[in-house]
Amino acid sequence: MTPTDYDYLRKFLKERSGLDLSPDKQYLVESRLLPLARKASLPGIPDLVLKIRNGDGRLATDVVEAMTTNETFFYRDKIPFDHLRETILPGLLRARAARKSLRIWSAASSTGQEPYSIAMCVKEMGAAFAGWRIEIVATDLSQEVLEKSKAGIYSQFEVQRGLPIQHLMKYFTQSGEVWQLNADIRAMVQFRQLNLLQDFSHLGTFDVIFCRNVLIYFDQDTKAVIFERMAKGMEADGTLLLGAAESVVGITDVFRPITERRGLYQLNPARSGRPMGGLMPPSLKIAAAR
Repeated sequence: MTPTDYDYLRKFLKERSGLDLSPDKQYLVESRLLPLARKASLPGIPDLVLKIRNGDGRLATDVVEAMTTNETFFYRDKIPFDHLRETILPGLLRARAARKSLRIWSAASSTGQEPYSIAMCVKEMGAAFAGWRIEIVATDLSQEVLEKSKAGIYSQFEVQRGLPIQHLMKYFTQSGEVWQLNADIRAMVQFRQLNLLQDFSHLGTFDVIFCRNVLIYFDQDTKAVIFERMAKGMEADGTLLLGAAESVVGITDVFRPITERRGLYQLNPARSGRPMGGLMPPSLKIAAAR
């Protein structure tokens, strides 16, 4: 791959997916795109670049999907799901008692382990949410991973990564060497294709947004724009969960961290113009206001 080809791919990927590749990541591009070039019966990456330049839309989509990372597993990082079970969902039960509905968005949901983990957390609360309307919306750029997500079928290796054995036995059915999520859990999640670089106001307003381990690939300006859009699509007392290596600090003040809950954020009332609601326990709200 020539420097010119690499520069073109860097610009192409940033425009199409937000992926911000540094100049020293040529090896990563080669490792992911050489198999794609061979699959397309092309001699190498320069030929692949030429076809994209000439308007091969299908190949362009394949390049974006090959380069966007889809690493995920059930209950990944554990702490965000502890927040969900111990703080967020109990708070929503109180705050939404009158309307009995809540909406949760899993952005960059990859092959479905995150939104299905959210669904199982809700399901574990049993009768507490009886009669409620629960919407879990999962989005990803890749149509390929969305199709896998909808099927809810995972290998033995995939279900062994982060999934408690009691949840495997309770919510999955084994078929040969694979496991499929039961229909009631699959039905709790709506999968939609979405590019975070584009307007997503049509998704509506959410009580909780999981946007974990995806913004690390974007530059600061792009992150700031996405945070602003998410803030507009969040309830005044809603919560945002980011990945362990992600933060709003130094990027935007539209959200502020809850200092006693790592990776958990709320809207900044001074910035959003909306008062903080009663979702979080008082001790955490005081911590957030410091």
